[in-house]
Amino acid sequence: MTETRTHLHTVLTDLADVVGGVGDDQWRTRTPCSEFDVDALVDHVAGWSTTFATGYADPEGRAPGGPTAVEGDRAAAIRTAADRMDEALAAGAAQRPLSLGGAAMPGEMALSMILWEYQVHGWDLATALGRPWSPDPEGLEASLAFAPMMLTDDYQGEGKPFAARVPVAADAPALDRLVAISGRDPHWSA
Repeated sequence: MTETRTHLHTVLTDLADVVGGVGDDQWRTRTPCSEFDVDALVDHVAGWSTTFATGYADPEGRAPGGPTAVEGDRAAAIRTAADRMDEALAAGAAQRPLSLGGAAMPGEMALSMILWEYQVHGWDLATALGRPWSPDPEGLEASLAFAPMMLTDDYQGEGKPFAARVPVAADAPALDRLVAISGRDPHWSA
């Protein structure tokens, strides 16, 4: 759990740097996450990171059922959420369930899901903007072990939350394999 926590904090602070570097002319740029342009994806990652931080910081593990509306500097909001979540996790918050609007999941499972989500959405955003994205290989391998448990047939494919898996070589880089299993083409370009 400590390693997952550390990987997540790094991914979120790296993501905040990417968000902070979005140029005025880039907000409507499309992303590999086909339902979001850059602006909508930034709203998504800032809002959900704030929601997850709220849940982990709450003594009962309760979070809102959806993304929190973030006004103002969304990069700063992601950094604040990263620090708040890290502090709560260091105090043992992953040992209790995380409840999102009434639906609860084990805290450690939620932590693995959040790491995976932000590794992939960080790639979505960085790729759309032509920026580098290189999460720690150990964290990527942990997400590669975790993601298939979440990406069942109920969640992946036409009309579902995740696009179908994209075939890649078994020896492809870990980040390519992770985005491909998450329904993105690792060779996507704007």
